[in-house]
Amino acid sequence: MEVTCQFALYPLGAAHLGPAIDAALAAVRDRGLAVEPGAMSSMVAGPLREVFAALADAFERAAEGDCVLVATVSNACPVP
Repeated sequence: MEVTCQFALYPLGAAHLGPAIDAALAAVRDRGLAVEPGAMSSMVAGPLREVFAALADAFERAAEGDCVLVATVSNACPVP
């Protein structure tokens, strides 16, 4: 099943947000998925299991400090 996912990562208490977000985006790309970063959230599409595995990797890489990951996954939205 193909899905589309919009996700946002919020590093908590970090002086600089970029490193945690960059690490999370790199984790998604390392899974071979194309990610479209935006100002407030990012989009990724692909097979269900790959998208969820990429989200887990992204959270793990960003979680060197406290963080929150919010994700919305749909099988009804067009894949970009």
